[in-house]
Amino acid sequence: MTKKRTHIVISDELAAAIDAVVGKRGRSKFFSDVAWREVKRLRLLQALRRAAGSWKDKDHPELKHGAAAWIRKQRRQDEKRFERMMARR
Repeated sequence: MTKKRTHIVISDELAAAIDAVVGKRGRSKFFSDVAWREVKRLRLLQALRRAAGSWKDKDHPELKHGAAAWIRKQRRQDEKRFERMMARR
């Protein structure tokens, strides 16, 4: 990955706080890591906003009592299936 040098302005107080955590030689990596995390977070928020309203309760009646109840039911069914398979052995 190619790199590009850029100039940012931060307060002396913020620079000192960052240096105390990562050291002066760690600023670039720190800013890069934080910026990537924020870009990913903002992209996720954009995707969630675009998808808003696409889930329709009428299309998923199995979740009427909540996702946790549905998962518990699925796990019980899996356990029963496993028990039947083991009984055949």
